[in-house]
Amino acid sequence: MTKQGKFALSTTQIILISFLATILLGSFLLALPISSSNRVPVSYIDALFTATTSTCVTGLVTVPTFSTWSIFGQVVILLLIQIGGLGVITIMSGFMIMLNRKMGIGDRLLIQDAFNLNTMSGLAKFIKSVLLGTFVVEGLGAVLYMFVFVPKFGVKGIWISLFNSISAFCNAGIDIIGPNSLCDYATNPLINFTSSMLIVLGGIGYIVWWDVLRVVKNRNHRNKRVFKHLTLHSKIAIVATLVLLFGGALLIFVCEYGNPNTIGNMPLFDKMQVSFFQSVTTRTAGFATIPQENLTDATSVISFIMMVIGGSPVGTAGGIKTVTMVVLICSAFTTIRNKNQTTIFHRTVSEESIRKAVAVVMMFVVVMFTSIILLSLSSGAPILDVVFESVSATATVGLTRNLTSSLNLVGKVIIIVTMYFGRVGPISLALALGSKGQNQNKITEPVEEISIG
Repeated sequence: MTKQGKFALSTTQIILISFLATILLGSFLLALPISSSNRVPVSYIDALFTATTSTCVTGLVTVPTFSTWSIFGQVVILLLIQIGGLGVITIMSGFMIMLNRKMGIGDRLLIQDAFNLNTMSGLAKFIKSVLLGTFVVEGLGAVLYMFVFVPKFGVKGIWISLFNSISAFCNAGIDIIGPNSLCDYATNPLINFTSSMLIVLGGIGYIVWWDVLRVVKNRNHRNKRVFKHLTLHSKIAIVATLVLLFGGALLIFVCEYGNPNTIGNMPLFDKMQVSFFQSVTTRTAGFATIPQENLTDATSVISFIMMVIGGSPVGTAGGIKTVTMVVLICSAFTTIRNKNQTTIFHRTVSEESIRKAVAVVMMFVVVMFTSIILLSLSSGAPILDVVFESVSATATVGLTRNLTSSLNLVGKVIIIVTMYFGRVGPISLALALGSKGQNQNKITEPVEEISIG
């Protein structure tokens, strides 16, 4: 972990390798006969696909999860989802803390990079809070699910509830209920509320959790507006999340209102809750309460946009992230209005943050369009289905227009690679593959104006 030696790995490269190692270990376990429900080994490509979609908390599956895998296989998948949602580095750090091992500078750098934090102080406390908060929320979600699943499935409903809760919080979208995801529970208020709560809390980001708690606990802020005292990051994440959730739900409601294949024949309240859940699940969750192939083209386009944006930084969601989107939009308006500084909520955004946002989006677009082109060539499927699949994989969403199960070998490999790149993060990939020491070069080249637009 030191920077000495010719072959020393950077912290970002260690994170990439740790995810890859987890996927390969998971694929080996899932390829064993004991992982299959009928004790006949699943093909390795499907085992690798399942391990990747679980670790990358995506949710696209080539074989039915509820019927293909044994209890052992389902446990492996759930562990991969939990590791993928929290991050390999978080799990390793948690074990170090449990064993009372002191974290060195290298361990702290790993945690800092894994969570994209700006400081290395209080990292042990941060990890403890992340793990405790995760398990408490997942436990609460499991209890709420049990009110529906235990009466229907009996004792098995406890396992289904726990699996679904962890999968929802980690924004994985994998379930063991049946072949229709959550479609049979599309109008169940408790399932919709519980799933939405878990998805939003997982996707909003841990930083926002602790920032809100910090302000609420502060005696000096108790009688004042909580929002005013939040950090700029939290303000952007919360406002962007609310706008996307309710704005997306409204657009979906309008576009699908008369569609008999989705919500057209439902009562008004059911139309509203199904539209809202569709808005929530496109934020990288991957659960479906209505078949995605039955959506109107307009709703599919709205879903593309929602999937690309995704959740917020330092959470379990994917996509380019809400904060990235807001920073880029505000930066664009700053240029249009001919101002020198980008400001949000009366705070100036650093140039470094803007450059990073541009890099994240550009790398995301490269991965996404490369996947679209290659998948279109290999599958021959309708372009709308291909785009939906590739966007879903890049943003680690897991929704599909019924294309995943029909992918050929080449198509499966393309989606596997896309999910991996989408999870580890385009910017992390760029940093890991970049040359070391380039940013230490202080020599600047001559400036020359060029024409833009």
